[in-house]
Amino acid sequence: MTEKYDITIVGGGPAGMFAAFYAGMHNAKTQVVESLAALGGQVNALYPEKTILDVAGLPAIKGRDLVAAQQKQLQQFPLTIKTGQAVTNITPNATGFTVTTAKGTTQTRAVIVAVGNGAFTPRKLNVAGADVFTGKQLFYSVRDLESFRDQVVMVAGGGDAAIDQALMLEPVAKSVTLLHRRAQFRGLAHMVDLLHASTVNVKTPYLIRDLQATGDQLDVTLKPVGVTDDMTHQVVDKLVVSYGFTADHHVLDAWDVDMAADQRLISVDRTMATSVDGIYAIGDGVMYPGKQPLIATGYGEAPIAVQAIMSKFFPDRRGPVHSTSITTQQ
Repeated sequence: MTEKYDITIVGGGPAGMFAAFYAGMHNAKTQVVESLAALGGQVNALYPEKTILDVAGLPAIKGRDLVAAQQKQLQQFPLTIKTGQAVTNITPNATGFTVTTAKGTTQTRAVIVAVGNGAFTPRKLNVAGADVFTGKQLFYSVRDLESFRDQVVMVAGGGDAAIDQALMLEPVAKSVTLLHRRAQFRGLAHMVDLLHASTVNVKTPYLIRDLQATGDQLDVTLKPVGVTDDMTHQVVDKLVVSYGFTADHHVLDAWDVDMAADQRLISVDRTMATSVDGIYAIGDGVMYPGKQPLIATGYGEAPIAVQAIMSKFFPDRRGPVHSTSITTQQ
């Protein structure tokens, strides 16, 4: 017998996890399907040590701790969690959709797509021979702060992620240099203020032109932007490249549903409904006027999508009440 669900959530990042929690509060039979080996999405896979600042009521929380807290939150309900399974197809049928993974098919009345920006691939450092150093002296994220303790570290990048990583390395590293190809940073004003108030050495505008091994360290050749022959060198223990990520939506493109998109992001209305009846989308992978790609935004979108599904497809079910009257304090 094929298992049937009220709601299938594709993607187990923070937004998808909160959608599952809210679906549980409605007693909806729900499954979460996550392609990675563990829940938490990009936060857990790439930035477990990152300090999250945009969750209301939490002045600061590590990425791994946020994911752990959400996992504990999910334990209140009999949800089906499937990790290490990519959804290879979603096919419309008479009662909703057939959801296909490598491990089989299930039936669902509605779908919430919470895949963020799709498969995330770090933008690589475009320097000859860089791959030789990857995972040794060259990294594209900071997964374990302790491995950087008392090290001379350079972070390359100019966005919020680069600033975040430089600031979180500052207390443990021997020294941190933040390198950017422009004189101004793209990060939020408050984060830039924190950067300039820190001990992080800001080096702009420079580009990385070459990498050479020098013992266990890395000799980084730097070129000032706009200057042709004034190269400088800096020897570091570790180089963290934070140039952002490229989004890959080929998995969604292979589904038997064609959701309208805007600049590769799924278009949704005010209820988080996509152009396909019965499919909703939340998180960093959606677009609408005024959208802000924050974890907090995804948390707000999750109950909107769940409520829209329950109202449309299960109108006879008990309506929403205040969360404190549904769950018990653990």
